[in-house]
Amino acid sequence: MEPFTTTTAINCILILLLIHSATAVTVAPPPTATSPTSSPPSSSSSSSSSSSPTTPLDPKQITALQSLYIPTTTHNPCTQPSFHNATVCDTATPFRHVINLRLTNCSSDLTLSTGTLSSLSTLTSLSFINCHVPIVHFPSSLSTNLRSFTSINSLNRLTGVFLSRFRNLTQLQIIGDTIRTSGIHIITSNIKSLNSLTLSNANISGLLPRHWNSDDDPKLMKQIDLSQNRLNGTIPTSLTLLENLELLNLSSNQLSGEIPVSFGDLASLTNVSLASNALSGSIPGSLSSMSRLVHLDLSSNSLNGSIPRSISEMKGLKYLNLEKNNFHGVMPFNASFIKRLTVFKISGNDNLCYNHSSISKKVKLGIAPCDKHGLPIVTAPVADGPSSAGDLSSDDYSDDGGDDGKKKNGDHGPNKVVVGVAITLAVAIVLIIFLVMLSKCCGGRCCCC
Repeated sequence: MEPFTTTTAINCILILLLIHSATAVTVAPPPTATSPTSSPPSSSSSSSSSSSPTTPLDPKQITALQSLYIPTTTHNPCTQPSFHNATVCDTATPFRHVINLRLTNCSSDLTLSTGTLSSLSTLTSLSFINCHVPIVHFPSSLSTNLRSFTSINSLNRLTGVFLSRFRNLTQLQIIGDTIRTSGIHIITSNIKSLNSLTLSNANISGLLPRHWNSDDDPKLMKQIDLSQNRLNGTIPTSLTLLENLELLNLSSNQLSGEIPVSFGDLASLTNVSLASNALSGSIPGSLSSMSRLVHLDLSSNSLNGSIPRSISEMKGLKYLNLEKNNFHGVMPFNASFIKRLTVFKISGNDNLCYNHSSISKKVKLGIAPCDKHGLPIVTAPVADGPSSAGDLSSDDYSDDGGDDGKKKNGDHGPNKVVVGVAITLAVAIVLIIFLVMLSKCCGGRCCCC
C-alpha cells in the first residue's frame, strides 16, 4: 500500500503544479492583450489620414475659384467628382493646382478678371458652356499653357487674333459664338500642334485655309468642323493631304466648284458632310477608296453626272445622303445595299431613276423608275405591266378596293345610255304600229269616224 500511496501523492503534486502554471499563463496575457486592443484606432486613423488629400490647393487659386462661385470650403475642388465636375487638379507639392476648369450655366453677375486668370495660369484646359461673360485679356502665361479651349454659346467679342494667341492648343472648339476675323487662317496659322478644330455657327466668312498647321505636319489634324458659316470659294486640294483626318464637316456654307479628284486620299475619314453648299461637278470615283467611311452627306448641292457604282462597295457605310442634287441616269444601288444602310436619301434628283427589276416598287425612294432607255418614267401608260410609274403610287399597296376596283365592278353591268336609247326606240316602234293599224281600221269603217 505504501508505494501506491507515494505514487498517488506524487501524481497529485504534479497535477497541482500543472494547474498553477496553467492559471499563471491564462492570467498573465490580459495586461499585454490590452495594448493591441487599443492600437487599432491609431492604426485606422493613420490609414485614414494617408488616404485623404493631405496636399492643399494653392491659396491663390482658392481665392480665384471663389470669385467664380465655385465652392472651396464645403467641397474640396480637387476631390473627384468635383462640384459640377468643374475642376481637376494635379498632384504637385507643396500645393496642388487646378489644371482643368469648366464653367457651365454661369450666373448673370459672373465676371472674369485678368487677376483671376493670372492665378489660374496652370490651366491646360478651359471651357465656357452657356456662360455669357465678356472676354478679357488673357495673361500670356495662361495663353501659352492652354492645350484645350472651348466656348459654346458663351463668350462675346471673340476675334481671330485673340484665339491665335493660344499657340500651343491641340483642341479648339467655338460653337455659336461670333468670331470677328478676316479668315480662318488668322487663327490656325499660329497654332502649330492643332489636331481638332471646331468653328461652327461662328459667322466666319472668307476662304478655306490652304495650310492647317504652320509646321506643315499633315499628320496632326484629325477633326475639322467649319459648318454653318459663310465660307466661300472652292475646297483646296491641299486639304486632301491631311492623311489622318477622321471627321470633315463643311456643311451649310457657300462653297462652290468641284470636289477635288484626290478627295479619296483622305483614307482615314469616317464622317464627311459637304451638304448645303453650291458644289458642282460629279462625285469623284476616288471616294470609294475611303474604306473607313461610315457617314457621307453630299445633299443640297448642284452635283451632277452619274453616281459612281463603286460607292456600293464601301462596306462600312451606314449613312448616305445624296438628295437634292442634279444626278442623272440609273441609280447604281441594289436592294441589298440599301437595306444595309441605316439612312439612305436620294430624292430631289429629277433626272435620276431606279431599276425596278432589282428594287421592289414598295421601297419609296422619291425618284421614278426607269424605262427601257434608262430614263425616268414621268407618266403612267394606260395599260402597262407592274414596272410602270404607277408602281410608286399608294394604290399598289392594296390588292382590292379603291376607285379602280369600283370601276372594274361597274364594267360588268349594261351601259345606261344604251338602255335608254333602246327603250325610246321600242316605244317609237310600238307607237308607229299603233297608228298604222288605227288608220287601216278607219278606212274599213270599223271605227266611229
